[in-house]
Formats: sequence, C-alpha cells, structure tokens
Amino acid sequence: MRLGIFGGSFDPVHYGHLLLGECCREQCRLDRVWFVPAGIPPHKRDEELSPGVTRAEMLELAIAGNEHFAVSRFEIDRDGVSYTVDTLRHFHDREPEAELFLLVGADMLHDLPGWHEAAEICRLAVPVGVRRPGVPGPDHGCLASIASPERIELFRRHQVEMPQIGISGTEIRRRLAAGQSIRYWTPRAVEKYLELRWADNRQPTTDN
Repeated sequence: MRLGIFGGSFDPVHYGHLLLGECCREQCRLDRVWFVPAGIPPHKRDEELSPGVTRAEMLELAIAGNEHFAVSRFEIDRDGVSYTVDTLRHFHDREPEAELFLLVGADMLHDLPGWHEAAEICRLAVPVGVRRPGVPGPDHGCLASIASPERIELFRRHQVEMPQIGISGTEIRRRLAAGQSIRYWTPRAVEKYLELRWADNRQPTTDN
C-alpha cells in the first residue's frame, strides 16, 4: 500500500489542491491520497482559519466519488499545534506496512530541515516535491543534515510535475467577500456550500 499524505489549511479546497493530489497519485503510483486539513499549523498560529469541521466538510464534498481520495480529521480532532511528524506517526501506526509519501510544494523542501523533528519525518515518509512547469526541481542536497544519501536518492526519484493553476483560497475568500463569482474555482458542491455559508454569515441578527 502506497499512501500519499497531503496536509494544508484547505480554506477552502479548490481545483489546484485536487489536481496536485491527482498528479501525485498518478506519477507516484499511490493507492490513496489522504487530505489532512490542519488543526493549528505551527506557521499560522496567528492566522484565523475557518473551523476545522467546515474545512473537512468541504473536502469531503470535493472528493465525493473518487475512491482514491480520502479525508482525515486527525489534526482537527486533536488538541494543540499540528506537527507533520505527529500526523505521519498516526498513519504509520494505523498502516504499519504502508509506504508513506508526504506531498509538499517543491519550494517547501528547502524549509524541511527546520521543521519539527525533520529527521523523523524523512524516516517515516518520502517527501514528494511537486513543481510547476518551467520551475527548476528542488535541490535535495539541503536535506543532507536530516537524511542519509541513500534516502535522499529515493526522494530524488519521487518528484512530481503538475500544470500551472493560479487559484488560491485567499482569492476565493476575497471574491466571496466582494460578491464575485467563484464558479469553476472549486467543485460545484463546494461552491454552493461556500455561497450558502457566506450568505448565512452576512444575515443581520435580530433580537426576539
């Protein structure tokens, strides 16, 4: 069993996230890709996120019908800061015989040595650097302090390229706030979920 672990805020999930997951599934021959909405990301402690349950529900709407995609609520159901190493341990304990692949942007690989228990991350999973066309591949030499040469060579063999797609959760939220269309930015079910939720949040409150 080859499992992809794709963590993020997913606030909201959009077609860029889904395309990344599918490119990794295909190019790394993954049996399943787990989307893991972050609880309290260590690098975004001061950033206000939509409730975890809301982000998970949108993910489940987005991947409905895809047997290769699944949503894990591990991080949003636990207390405290969400560290990648803890999530990987969770999946390792759950599927001890499975190979784990951590799906990240190619640029994030350069920051990996500074992550909490980075060496353990590299032991538990293969970091898969995902890059856009025309962007140079990551320099895996930066991982020399946290992984063996043999392990780094394995990482080099698992690079993924995906098409350029200029969509972000920030822009979707901005468009919603401005009353602009988000059609084709995210799956239709998520679009309707967001529009209803946004409309509810804007309803004036009245005292009974």
